[in-house]
Amino acid sequence: MINTLIRKYNSWQQYRRTYDELSRLSNRELSDLGIGRGDIDYIARSHHR
Repeated sequence: MINTLIRKYNSWQQYRRTYDELSRLSNRELSDLGIGRGDIDYIARSHHR
């Protein structure tokens, strides 16, 4: 049970890091990467799986 909690916490941390990093980019920078601002949550969730 502890291992599950640790894994979920680590996964959440990775999601937050990815989300925060992408959120800091300008719309122009996101566009250069082919990412829309509305895609950030999906990408962050997909990244940590």
